Amino acid sequence: MRISPGFIRSADGSCLIEMGRTRVVCTASFVEGVPKWRAGSGLGWLTAEYGMLPASTGARKERRSPSPDGRAVEIQRIIGRVLRNVIRFEHLRERTIYLDCDVLEADGGTRTAAITGSYVALAQAVANAQSAGLCEPGAIKGAVAAVSVGIVDGRTLLDLDYAEDASAEVDMNVAMTSEGKFVEVQGSSERAGFDEERLRRLLAIARRGIGRLFALQRRAIGRKVQ
Repeated sequence: MRISPGFIRSADGSCLIEMGRTRVVCTASFVEGVPKWRAGSGLGWLTAEYGMLPASTGARKERRSPSPDGRAVEIQRIIGRVLRNVIRFEHLRERTIYLDCDVLEADGGTRTAAITGSYVALAQAVANAQSAGLCEPGAIKGAVAAVSVGIVDGRTLLDLDYAEDASAEVDMNVAMTSEGKFVEVQGSSERAGFDEERLRRLLAIARRGIGRLFALQRRAIGRKVQ
């Protein structure tokens, strides 16, 4: 695992996150104004976009077309939904934070890596905006990170790569805040159901893995933002 903060120097906040062979660039941008439905509320907003570069999966993936990519839309909604859990929108005033997640190389866990990296980019952008007087102190109320867990050949695994995910009997994505609260749990069984004890085991392993990610985030933000 590695997070390189400030990867895109022109962005308000950015990082490159590497989880095994999965590599994702995450940027955060402050933009004046909010969506029309939010205008006049005095509250800010946060949204996310997600995409994969053409060669990120080996075989060339087509660039974005006018027709929406259903998987990408689902993932960017998840990223935005998860990150909104740690923002105090009244502190942003009527400004929008855009999180852009671009997958350079995919080997499983791109959405969880994007969530974890987006928090680092977000923390940088908010700190820089606060220094410039564009938002009030305390706009971020905690950290958030995510990881995958699953069952492969009867074994419970953390942070599945593509081969493990493709053969998993159960796979699950888990996102948590630094307060220990679950904010996203997506799980399904491919072959046979799983019992409550196995579910508790998966969540416990995810919690431990996310704890390591929080430490990695803190080190990355500490190098970039005081």
